[in-house]
Amino acid sequence: MSNNNKNAKAQQDANANVGEALTRTEQFFEKYKKLMIYIIGGVIVAAALIAAYHYFIVVPRQKEAQNQMFVAERYFRMDSFNLALNGDGNALGFAKVEKEYGVKAGEAIYMYAGICEFQLGNYDKAISYLKKYNGKDKIMLGRATSCIGDAYVNKGDNKTAVDYFKRAADISDNIFSAAYLMKAATSYEALGKKDDALKMYEKIKYSYPNSPEGVEIEKYISRINTEIELLK
Repeated sequence: MSNNNKNAKAQQDANANVGEALTRTEQFFEKYKKLMIYIIGGVIVAAALIAAYHYFIVVPRQKEAQNQMFVAERYFRMDSFNLALNGDGNALGFAKVEKEYGVKAGEAIYMYAGICEFQLGNYDKAISYLKKYNGKDKIMLGRATSCIGDAYVNKGDNKTAVDYFKRAADISDNIFSAAYLMKAATSYEALGKKDDALKMYEKIKYSYPNSPEGVEIEKYISRINTEIELLK
């Protein structure tokens, strides 16, 4: 058989295979046409329902929640933490807004409510709120984490507090971290762990020398080194 005949035969076989594949595809679509229409229609309807829920329910609820927070935020800025948290009889406080709207009010609701509870001496409630805060802003997340540590300090649990202060410093990793490391050092000292406290002071010295804490850190390092020497 000549090369031309071979090529022609190969082309015929290829065409036949393509035709057979197309036929099977047409048969498949014909067999499952109704089912596929239902599936595609269902996806379109589901997408429409999700979009409608978002624009007609979620978004209005978010705006409503944010409007409710306006007065509470004003009280918060005035350091009127009880009114900010519990409301004034006319406007809702953060606690009620969080209960009714949850995260729809925005992540800040947990920060506001947590700080209010902390200022009012309700440390367990403060911790509960602050642990729910999951904002993307690292400075705010670091602050929330440090506030949890402050609450544990006030509960007399310096061991747990240290973990949160160190975590806050790692989250922020900026000039604010020095303050969190200083708190960790103080908690370590309260636990009698002077060597660990020294590590925190030294980290401030070398990692954040231009922070307010870093400027005066030498006196803390000198003091604790003296205390460690006296214990030997």
